[in-house]
Amino acid sequence: YGVQSGFISINRAPGGTLGNRNFVAHLAAIGTPALLLSTLGARTRWGARVGGAAVVTLAAVLALSRSRAAWLALAAAAVIAIVAAVAAPRRWHGTVVAGRARWLVGASALGVLAAVLLPNTLNWKSDSPYLDSVRGVVNYREGSGHGRVLQYRNTVRLSSGHPVLGVGPGNWAVQYPTVASPNDPSLDTDDGMTANPWPSSDWMAFLSERGWTAFACLVLVFVGLGVGGLSALTVDAAPGDFAQGLALVTTVIAAAAVGAFDALLLLPAPALLVWGLFGALSTRARPRAVINLSSGRRLVAALLVLALGLGAVWRSASQAAAMALVERDGRVPALERAAALDPGSYRIQMRLAELDARRGRCDAVRLRAGRAHALFPAAAAPRRLLAACGGRIRAR
Repeated sequence: YGVQSGFISINRAPGGTLGNRNFVAHLAAIGTPALLLSTLGARTRWGARVGGAAVVTLAAVLALSRSRAAWLALAAAAVIAIVAAVAAPRRWHGTVVAGRARWLVGASALGVLAAVLLPNTLNWKSDSPYLDSVRGVVNYREGSGHGRVLQYRNTVRLSSGHPVLGVGPGNWAVQYPTVASPNDPSLDTDDGMTANPWPSSDWMAFLSERGWTAFACLVLVFVGLGVGGLSALTVDAAPGDFAQGLALVTTVIAAAAVGAFDALLLLPAPALLVWGLFGALSTRARPRAVINLSSGRRLVAALLVLALGLGAVWRSASQAAAMALVERDGRVPALERAAALDPGSYRIQMRLAELDARRGRCDAVRLRAGRAHALFPAAAAPRRLLAACGGRIRAR
């Protein structure tokens, strides 16, 4: 709508500060059941009005995003919510909740209409982009849908070769080219690497990178949460317990559906929201066991969490500093400092190797390109540099 900010990415608009419209839509879809629960159960009219404004905003965001994974997730959650509402009409008839529910349906429709009809600066390639997305929401025979099916099939093959511990977190992009089919759309045809650092599915990522046992444990967690929510959907349940249980079930379904088609739990922002919502919404679903820790054990646990957190912060800060050096100064000394800060960066190692190749320093090329090749054995660029300098290429 013309608003410009350095915090807003334009590469995958409308992606906001997350930089990717799909990421924004995932957050919106996962948060919708909790938002509806808060709005329907608001104690004051002003609370309900604020919630209604948020519903209008989320509806507009979800429409603008054209994220089919988010749309499918909301559709699946809506089916469960409608069935629950129809199965217990006396619970809602003539109540404030029923009136607010009708009002929120109108608010959602208003948000969608505003998103579609109000002029914006989005430059979609199609004359009817939203209708095209609706038509292709379950299309798996062509386009991105067919690409996902192909990627899932090959990822299952990859996981079958590493069933116990998987290929390791973050290593899907390293290993996937070894099982990719000819003309696989998941691969960049120029360098033979994957276009994305993770698969287009949480479930495929956990299956291939963590192994079958970890994948089964994650599935059991989702099933357990869903069963806990369903246990609250009884005839004699209090209205608050019933609504919260329904919100938990729909949130689990939405998260599972989004995770089937895109990365959700792999990313920090949506993972924080999803697991936080699961914890908050499951408080009434069923009683929880309480584990009492002594003060000494609490101190040890706190120190352990602090140490792990500081390690993660140091790692992230080093990577951010390395990227800043590369962007600010592309000369060799700056790149070498960046490589020291982040030795696992394929991009930095390749930049150095290319600069060394231009200067005819084959010893440095073999070092840098060799490290890049070790990080991504399937990548063509380091293999070319090594071959030009007579370097030994490790067999894939």
